Amino acid sequence: MDIRTAIYVISSPDHTKAPKPDRPEYAFIGRSNVGKSSLINMLANNEKLAKTSGTPGKTQLINHFSINDEWYIVDLPGYGFAKVSQAQRKKWEKMIEDYLRKRENLVNVFVLLDSRHSPQKIDLEFINRLGGWRVPFTLVFTKSDKENQRTVSANVKAFLEKMRETWQFLPQHFVTSAVKRMGRDKILGVIEEMNKEFEEGRRSHGS
Repeated sequence: MDIRTAIYVISSPDHTKAPKPDRPEYAFIGRSNVGKSSLINMLANNEKLAKTSGTPGKTQLINHFSINDEWYIVDLPGYGFAKVSQAQRKKWEKMIEDYLRKRENLVNVFVLLDSRHSPQKIDLEFINRLGGWRVPFTLVFTKSDKENQRTVSANVKAFLEKMRETWQFLPQHFVTSAVKRMGRDKILGVIEEMNKEFEEGRRSHGS
């Protein structure tokens, strides 16, 4: 897939304020500091698109980016380490849950996992919640250039093994590195396929 344009559109406090749901969109979420902005920027071919920050918890709203004027990348707040009050965290959680469950043009969620770490309880819990809500998702293991390949492979394998304990079918997964641009073509290829399915579904419903 050729990325011709990638433009920031809007940051919304909840899904009802987001752009009209008239094109496919793909949400990106992960623990704070998982490398989400770097991955989004790599996919969009624009280093300045999503704001990268050394401070976890910078993303606090639902951020829409228009790609090729045809589909959206959505940057969601991270879960986990952000130093915020309990009340603020609850507010974020509700905003994210409402968006994931009610946004009708959301095609897929890319859940980002740090490939340098063994399986984290917080990631597994979030994925199980997605399963409970019947939200389709793909796993993206990030920062694979920051660790030797044997460790990365072992961590990916351990995560999938952990999922097997409760999941009958495992989702697709990709190992990425924003620095080496690894995994970019594969993820964009999957999005391209899903875009086609979205369009076909729309046509068959006559809208």
